Amino acid sequence: MIFILRRLGFYLLALFVAVTLDFVLPRLLPGDPAAAILAPMGSRMTDVQIQALRQALGLSEAPLIQQYFTFMTHIFQGDLGVSYSQFPTPVVKVIGTGLKWTLLLGSSSLIISVIIGHLIGILGAWRRRSLFDIVMPPLFNFIGAFPAFFLSLGVLFVFGLKMHWFPISHAASDTIPPAFSAEYIGSVLKHLVMPLTVSVLVNLQIWIQSMRNVMISVLAEDYITMAEAKGLSQMRIMFGYAARNAILPSVTGFGIFLGSILSGQVLIEQVFSYPGLGFLLVSAVGARDYPLMGGLFLGITVGVLLVNFLVDILCTWIDPRVRSG
Repeated sequence: MIFILRRLGFYLLALFVAVTLDFVLPRLLPGDPAAAILAPMGSRMTDVQIQALRQALGLSEAPLIQQYFTFMTHIFQGDLGVSYSQFPTPVVKVIGTGLKWTLLLGSSSLIISVIIGHLIGILGAWRRRSLFDIVMPPLFNFIGAFPAFFLSLGVLFVFGLKMHWFPISHAASDTIPPAFSAEYIGSVLKHLVMPLTVSVLVNLQIWIQSMRNVMISVLAEDYITMAEAKGLSQMRIMFGYAARNAILPSVTGFGIFLGSILSGQVLIEQVFSYPGLGFLLVSAVGARDYPLMGGLFLGITVGVLLVNFLVDILCTWIDPRVRSG
């Protein structure tokens, strides 16, 4: 319990720092987003209307410390402000439209890459120096070495533009109304195939290498030799003894891996015009939409911290020795 409380305190401190940076960084950037937004309509607006619009955008001229406390109050109320580029839509609503697609792509990619990566890593370590071990891990290392952006362009060109097997953009067909129907679900899955394939290929080598390396060291332990001496089946030793103990480092490193997965997904979503959080982030940067950028930054940070905290709890359940670490 003390371990969990200590980790919770650390993550709350990290969250406080992230929120503070979320407030400070946009105010250090050059340019005035309000001027860019108001310029096309400035001549047709009175001073009162301009001031009202600035307040709606959250562009206060109050002292910085007052702005900070107001910002923190709004954060805890779930108010992230109004998007500049999609005014007057609230940032929370804009993020909500992209969150479902990022969760679909990210969770699908994570589940598939973890399962396949761990299986290849386990088999590669179990059959060390076999043809499988010589070919498979290096092959996926080679594929994973390509930047996500470059790999996405290659897949898009071959399977989208040349072969016309899959749609080249968006998350679903515009001609099919969103509904829980076979036609709409089929459209979503068809649009998902290419970005999902790239995301899995980019991330597979992370799980393969981590599992294979730990599995090799576990196979040298005395309890594996004892299990073999008992005459237990190879399958039981491989999964029941070796893989079960080798999986812990992968679990503890999950939070670190999540950061690299998210960074790669931003590029993938941009290439395929997949309307997730990564696509929104790039669009927000181009439009100097500071509230939307800040909301996305904060949302991603909270997600990573939450996953790391859940991983810490899971590790104490898998291996109670972690509590005394």
